[in-house]
Amino acid sequence: MFNIFGNLPMAVKNLLIINGLFFLAQLAFPEVNQRLAMYAFSSPRFDLVQVVTHFFMHSTFNIMHIVFNMYALVLFGSHLERVWGPQRFLLFYFVSAFGAALLHSLVVEWEIAQLIADMPLDLVNKVKTEGLELWMGGQNYVDSTLGALNAKYNVPVLGASGAVFGILAGFAYLFPNTELMLLFPPIPIKAKWFVLIYAGIELYLGFANNPHDNVAHFAHLGGALFGFIMVYYWQKQSRDTFY
Repeated sequence: MFNIFGNLPMAVKNLLIINGLFFLAQLAFPEVNQRLAMYAFSSPRFDLVQVVTHFFMHSTFNIMHIVFNMYALVLFGSHLERVWGPQRFLLFYFVSAFGAALLHSLVVEWEIAQLIADMPLDLVNKVKTEGLELWMGGQNYVDSTLGALNAKYNVPVLGASGAVFGILAGFAYLFPNTELMLLFPPIPIKAKWFVLIYAGIELYLGFANNPHDNVAHFAHLGGALFGFIMVYYWQKQSRDTFY
């Protein structure tokens, strides 16, 4: 369909390099994960720099996390950059990434608020001060509410998936009838339907709230939402810019 590996545009190429360097740093220095992945805003482990650094990091336990994200960045992001140029593409990429982080964080803070609604303040503070030591030791509170709260404070989010979902939304908006070949099942599908179905699945899984699901579904939705809003706004501002 496209020559995706030859003559990569500048911004996409640099994003690949940066993500690769972060991944190598994570492998060499595992403590990087604890500092640069993003925790809940109300977590004692949250640092403002994490808002930027977390979407350059990926799971070191699942190599497909970075492989799929970077593949999508190259496959779809390259075409957006060729339409917009590197500056506008980077703006779009970062807005999608920040939008993903915002929606994910708002959902996590809402979940934390539900957990602590009827909890004494001293107990909340106890989880904040003592919970990390338990968590780092591979343990957690026996009480289900305290255990869930401790997990919310100590499980970070990382990865470029939010920005990638923004790219998918942008690609589907500009090239809605481009046919993509799925791997499972191996059938062609138009970009607009692929993104809508994918977003619907993410929405369902996000509300399903499976405790064993370690995917930040609302981050994906946030990236797609902010990406769509941005490309829709640009389309209204200057129709001649788009194809």
